[in-house]
Amino acid sequence: MTERLNFQAESTLTDRYQTTVPENVRKALRLNKRDKIHYIIEPNGQVIMSRVEQEDPVLGKFLNFLAQDMSQNPQNIKPINSDLFNRTQSLIDRIELDLDATLSDEDE
Repeated sequence: MTERLNFQAESTLTDRYQTTVPENVRKALRLNKRDKIHYIIEPNGQVIMSRVEQEDPVLGKFLNFLAQDMSQNPQNIKPINSDLFNRTQSLIDRIELDLDATLSDEDE
């Protein structure tokens, strides 16, 4: 079950059907300028509003490029051989990685 926040908010529609998202709603949804909002309208008329999580546009384009290339050139898809796998494994064998570590300002 999802946690319900304990507050209410109102806003007014302008003549152009626009409204301002109240500050407490913006804070609760972690909304910033230019963020997208997703709405679900339930059969009883209740509306569920949520923040659209933005994906990295560069990563999305790259993944689309790969998918298109794989679709158009399936002959280029080959299984990795054990020599390449072992060589790759030897290059990363001694690297320690803490996925929970905070990034430095330089790496942000």
